Amino acid sequence: MKKILWELLAGTKGGMNRARIIANLRGRPYNANQLAERLSLNYKTIKYHIEVLEKNDIVTSTGKGYGALYFLSDRMEENFTTFMHILADFSGSDTEIYYVKDNVTNKVPVELVH
Repeated sequence: MKKILWELLAGTKGGMNRARIIANLRGRPYNANQLAERLSLNYKTIKYHIEVLEKNDIVTSTGKGYGALYFLSDRMEENFTTFMHILADFSGSDTEIYYVKDNVTNKVPVELVH
């Protein structure tokens, strides 16, 4: 999982958008339209990144229709700490991560600003 996350986040131009999607899905499920609004991204951009994340078992969905909800996969949930370490390593000083306390991990990203 660590290699896949490095490739998807740090190895591509869209890595920060993928990281923002992952971070938001940690808190609750969203459909593509909700993610587009929440992240101020184009719907087609969200759909593209969701497809990449689904193909790599990072995200799962309730179906394929317009209102399908997206969740982090169980595998991604188990490796969320790895995601946070990778994000911290690759993001550099031009990215700010805002946190709220959580009973499970004690830190959960709420929003990433690039």
